[in-house]
Amino acid sequence: MTETRHFPSADERMPRIPLRAIIAFVVLAVGLAWLAALPLWLGDGLAEPFAGVLLIVTMYTPALALLIVLVTMRPIPKGQRLRFLGMWPLRPARRVIWMSVLGLFGPVVIVIAAMLLAVAFGWLQADFAGLSGFTQMLGQSLPSGVELPSPWFLVAVQIAAIPFAAATINAVAAFGEEVGWRGFLVPALRRYGTWPALLISGVVWGLWHSPVILLGYNFGRTDLTGVLLMTAGCIVWGVLLGWLRLRSASMWPAVFAHGALNASAGLPVLFMTAGAEYDPALSMALGVSGWIVGAVVIVVLLVTGQFRRQPALADPRPPKYPASTLPPVEPPA
Repeated sequence: MTETRHFPSADERMPRIPLRAIIAFVVLAVGLAWLAALPLWLGDGLAEPFAGVLLIVTMYTPALALLIVLVTMRPIPKGQRLRFLGMWPLRPARRVIWMSVLGLFGPVVIVIAAMLLAVAFGWLQADFAGLSGFTQMLGQSLPSGVELPSPWFLVAVQIAAIPFAAATINAVAAFGEEVGWRGFLVPALRRYGTWPALLISGVVWGLWHSPVILLGYNFGRTDLTGVLLMTAGCIVWGVLLGWLRLRSASMWPAVFAHGALNASAGLPVLFMTAGAEYDPALSMALGVSGWIVGAVVIVVLLVTGQFRRQPALADPRPPKYPASTLPPVEPPA
């Protein structure tokens, strides 16, 4: 009879996050978001001169909530935190790189497809030839007498700059959210199943936006409908960003995808017809047209089995155990 050892799999070596730590993170993230937005509620709302700064500060409340939970509750051992959050190591490098490239360009394609769908359904009146709406905005923003530059040149420059903005300044801002939502919350909830993890994290992400959505941010609605619209959009986009996280075993593709979404979300406004009404609830990427296109992409990923392809989030190599100092067991005669 010989001694046998059980080498735990990579998933078995993942820290099992207690439910109390998950709840504490969510409560802290939401509470800190309300605290960050409090000066806007006490002042002139989004019209406050410092509103843009507070919006960026709010994006880092999930990161702060995560830091508090890690320090006080220690749900992840110190040596495993970067790996659990998907921050390091970046291997296999080829997979992380290609998924990051998909994160940079995929959301832009979805945003454009959603815009075209809105045009097809009559939700958005677009002027792709003359860019009359954008020309009108330029004329209102420039001093009188200043010659207008070519609107198509400016639009082309803005579109070309989207991946660079997504990978730099927008990624820095998106990191504050993604380290919490896709870095911590999705893998923490994965023990309840892939789809519960993706859907629950999407709902939390959407409700977390409530302090600024109720001020009219994104949809111009200051009631529950704005929160419901944002939550629905975050569920769809949360599934897509969560898939990038689980498929790559890294949080960075989701960071770049979040940055690309923020950088390209305003594209429909550039192609509007002058004087036309614009309802972001129908035409923007977080609105109905974005839900439809995003749902189609999710179905394609589901049918092709992409949600079943999830590499281990822990180190796939078996741990190194010290050699046994016990004498060998002699087999029975």
